[in-house]
Amino acid sequence: MHDLLGDSRGERLPLGAYREEFQKEFWAIKQDGFWKLERQQTFKEPNNDSWQALVAGRWDEAMRLNEATRPDLMGYHRRIAMAGFGAWRVRVVEKPISPYLQWELHLLRIRHECGGPVRVVEPEQVKELEENGPLPEIYTLGTKVMYQAVYDNEGALEAAIRYNNRKLIQRCREAIRGLYEIGEDLSVFCERDVAVLAPPATVG
Repeated sequence: MHDLLGDSRGERLPLGAYREEFQKEFWAIKQDGFWKLERQQTFKEPNNDSWQALVAGRWDEAMRLNEATRPDLMGYHRRIAMAGFGAWRVRVVEKPISPYLQWELHLLRIRHECGGPVRVVEPEQVKELEENGPLPEIYTLGTKVMYQAVYDNEGALEAAIRYNNRKLIQRCREAIRGLYEIGEDLSVFCERDVAVLAPPATVG
């Protein structure tokens, strides 16, 4: 059981159906924006060329491929702004920083600089929300729908759970927003704690 979700039960969606539905719901946001909480420290992203380069030990290439996403991310967040809502993220970061997260934080910094603000919190700041286990990977889309990402044993996305309970969505959104308010600006965190790291020797 997750502290934020309690005993709430949603509907599990297969990956294809989830992705199609997410796009429809995302661009239908009218108020309160998009709030995302990221907790896991390691994932697998086999469809991402930069992640593939990371796994193969080609750090410089991975960084170049991340940087190549900047124009698309700028356009994406410009479109969000034109649609009249915002998109905010909170990233929980444990230390020592995992190789995956070292890579992801570089990518998130680009997103942050392109108009998708991200703030970092550390485990101590979420401990009161984790009495029954780690926080879920959740994201609220306005006031009507929330998704929880579901990963397989290897850390690859395999499905999502949709929640439509408005009281639950409000509680989770306010929790994410509260963490955002106490979080550290991603650029500041990266400059101090990530830029100084050597490329990871292995990824696992």
